Amino acid sequence: MALFNVFKKKEKEEVKVEKPLEAPIKKAKERKFFETYKVLKTPHVTEKASDLVGKNQYVFKIGPQANKIEIKKAVESLYGVDVISVKIIKARPKRRKLGKVKGWRAGYKKAIVKIKGGQKIEVLPR
Repeated sequence: MALFNVFKKKEKEEVKVEKPLEAPIKKAKERKFFETYKVLKTPHVTEKASDLVGKNQYVFKIGPQANKIEIKKAVESLYGVDVISVKIIKARPKRRKLGKVKGWRAGYKKAIVKIKGGQKIEVLPR
């Protein structure tokens, strides 16, 4: 009868491996996909923006869902500077008329980013 014992399935001992619990607060704070190009669109180059460069402030057009924390991280990672503060301005869409045709000019969001003194961002390459 020992011959039939060879074909019997052996019962394996179940080993329970406990995984460490991940904190839900940490997951909520982290963004899985942080993409700079969705946050910062273009530098906003105007006369007023060029005057602000003297005060270590730079103006950028930003994405519609961007917030201050994301903008700060994006500028620091892209340009390698220390950001002191971020201000966000929302430009509303405006009504425009060309002859008989009426329409709307698109609105946008822009951010004024103040950086640490002595640092510089090259907005327009020379």
